[in-house]
Amino acid sequence: MEDRPDPRGSIVTSRRPWGGFEQFSYNESTTVKVITVSPGHRLSLQAHARRAELWQVLDGPLEVTVGDETWTAATDERVWVPLGARHRMHNRGERPARVLEIAWGDFDEDDIVRIEDDYDR
Repeated sequence: MEDRPDPRGSIVTSRRPWGGFEQFSYNESTTVKVITVSPGHRLSLQAHARRAELWQVLDGPLEVTVGDETWTAATDERVWVPLGARHRMHNRGERPARVLEIAWGDFDEDDIVRIEDDYDR
């Protein structure tokens, strides 16, 4: 897979009489998940060789790392994880935090390269 451009600037927003919607991808091969991170837990510091990811924080805040940057992402923040970038989510809060993840590329859980892992995987 070629490194795809950051899609955050091309998300379509459409208002309707009943409210509206945001369209994250259109006629593309994507995998969509909602990830829940329990309070005090974090995912492994990891990278993927075959996919890039867009995270939409549903319930924040959530500490995120992408590349060499770590920051606190608020609810509704969008985070771009380019192909091959080291990344991690860490819930330092007291309630579960959820993230909508949209992955572009060849999605396979075996594609995870763990750099650090709290659970010895």
